[in-house]
Amino acid sequence: MNASLILPCYNEEDSLMELIAWSQNLASSELEIVFIDNGSTDKTYEIMKENISGSPDIKIVQVKKNRGYGYGIIQGLKQSRGDVLAWTHADLQTDPADVLRGLRYFENTVHAEDTFVKGYRVGRTVIDKIFALGMSTFESIVLFTTMSEINAQPTIFHRSFFETWQDPPLDYSLDLYVYYNAKIQHLKIVRFPVVFRDRKYGSSHWNFNQLARLRFIWDIMKYSLQMRKSVKQK
Repeated sequence: MNASLILPCYNEEDSLMELIAWSQNLASSELEIVFIDNGSTDKTYEIMKENISGSPDIKIVQVKKNRGYGYGIIQGLKQSRGDVLAWTHADLQTDPADVLRGLRYFENTVHAEDTFVKGYRVGRTVIDKIFALGMSTFESIVLFTTMSEINAQPTIFHRSFFETWQDPPLDYSLDLYVYYNAKIQHLKIVRFPVVFRDRKYGSSHWNFNQLARLRFIWDIMKYSLQMRKSVKQK
């Protein structure tokens, strides 16, 4: 069973060379790696073009205008070839090789279509743990199901699950949407620990101050209420 890994990059020129080196070592006929330039305003796309050789197992998808984190991922998923699909962040806070660990759960099951694998972050600061716990508690109450470490990566699933998505959000709510839909479709959910490190290069594109964090929380809360309303109406 072959797989595709989506790496959404937005202004990641500093981390790209390390990420590209990793991808060139791991890409194969069984693991396609799809780099997304998600409307970057720095040299991200130029670095991709210059340093990713003509390997048939590494693809570049350019999104000329940034329309959100989720939008870039969805464009990559649409242009991927794998039976099993995955994404993880490009900022190296988690090891891209975590995806290889997650893919093993699909190798060891005859029910790949019904399997959903997601990382579970360890090694975080106390403040980050409190933030994640608060978000998880709120979402669990609103959506009537246990939700934890919603934005942890990697996220891995079978293509057949992707084909069931209807009007997925184009921003950071995509993680919540996908995780929740895996729950309500009764997929077998597997969580495994991944070490969460400090960002190696640059700064976060959303978590750069307390106001940005509060805005992120508010946006996710609003979307979760919309999802609950949508499910009730079906």
